[in-house]
Amino acid sequence: MKWRNASAYAITQIVGCCVGTLLAHGMFGLPLLQTSTHVRAGFAEWLSEAVATGGPVLVVIGNRRASDAPWIVAAWIGAAYWFTASTSFANPGDFRCPLAQRYVRRYRPTDVPGLVLAQFAGALLGLGLSRLLFGSSERQAENIQPVSGASETVV
Repeated sequence: MKWRNASAYAITQIVGCCVGTLLAHGMFGLPLLQTSTHVRAGFAEWLSEAVATGGPVLVVIGNRRASDAPWIVAAWIGAAYWFTASTSFANPGDFRCPLAQRYVRRYRPTDVPGLVLAQFAGALLGLGLSRLLFGSSERQAENIQPVSGASETVV
């Protein structure tokens, strides 16, 4: 993915998460802006986020069909919700509005930097492990079957 597209994607993720959180609070009659006091810091949380983020990188790069990536990532994140101590945020853009969340998948705003760093570390570890197991991204791109109608393969 080109950096320009990646940055637009990241901004869209953050805005969408904030709007979704505010909408959910409105639908359940909760105050729109609220701050959590739930601790999401420490080695267990950070390790969980590294695993939850690195896993999808590994399975997507290791997969041969680009069209399978959406369901593979959804399956991983769904499972990781249950097998990680952090309930798998696994996406730096998925931290919604830190001041608009108290109940579902809550965390203190002060815990966000550690969780995001763990996610980036997990993504890098997933990338490194995938290169070790599956070869370079160029070699892996040769093995991927592109989505029909796609003009180029994105790795």
